[in-house]
Amino acid sequence: MKKLLVTGASGFLGWHLCQLAKLQWQVYGTYFAHKVSSPSITAIEVNLTDFQELQRLFQEIQPEAVIHTAAKSSPNFCQTYPNRTKPINVTASANIAGLCADYAIPCVFTSTDLVFDGLHPPYKENDPVCPVNYYGEQKVRAEVEMLARYPLTAICRMPLMFGNITPTASSFIQPFIKILQAEEELSLFIDEFRTPVSATTAAQGLLLALDKVQGIIHLGGKERISRYDFGRLLVEVLKLPETGLKSCRQADVKMAAPRARDVSLDSSIAFNLGYSPLSLRKELLKMGSG
Repeated sequence: MKKLLVTGASGFLGWHLCQLAKLQWQVYGTYFAHKVSSPSITAIEVNLTDFQELQRLFQEIQPEAVIHTAAKSSPNFCQTYPNRTKPINVTASANIAGLCADYAIPCVFTSTDLVFDGLHPPYKENDPVCPVNYYGEQKVRAEVEMLARYPLTAICRMPLMFGNITPTASSFIQPFIKILQAEEELSLFIDEFRTPVSATTAAQGLLLALDKVQGIIHLGGKERISRYDFGRLLVEVLKLPETGLKSCRQADVKMAAPRARDVSLDSSIAFNLGYSPLSLRKELLKMGSG
């Protein structure tokens, strides 16, 4: 099998991607802080912000494709520590694109729906970017620098993602489930909208992009939904207590990073290529039985 390098294999999306990719590829997964152990995956500890280490990684593995998922992806953390997060979110990303260009191999990058300001949804690939926080700014900078280094890079703008817990990471819904099960109060926004997908569906989209995409593509789901309505669906499908579920607005919660109101993605280009997210209900049912 061909060699696929996946950065960020200990992350939520990276781990799910490795599980899917190993069916068709010889997968090498990088980690930094959290060791990865998974059958059929060669895990490698590497500091992606060290260019010499990155060069050695490419020289030793000789990958035939790269999917770069590693990132500091908490908007609040990036807002508080922009200088600490830029090396992995921007510099390492540009260097990976440059090395993929040197090796003339496919390169896929996971960007975000937060490159948009949330004022003119749903967003298509050619809509102007205008991030409202540092995390979104860093991803925009990474997109620009990667495409400058290697125009054949597939820039995949990812939506909010959810799914079952992994050995080293969880999604945004695990804390929700825990709070609801304890019948404690969970306040979710009624005025923040996304187009979520499961991590497994997102991984399928990334592998599709690896095969078929050059340039920017959106990998959102087919349903636009608020955080609060997602919580209501979670309660219904997973049969959780609903006593603690409350609605609130973005203005009610003070956070380090400004939040966009509606960064729903128009992913019709990906759908036409064969990207096929299930309904959120079906995704959650699969998760509940998995």
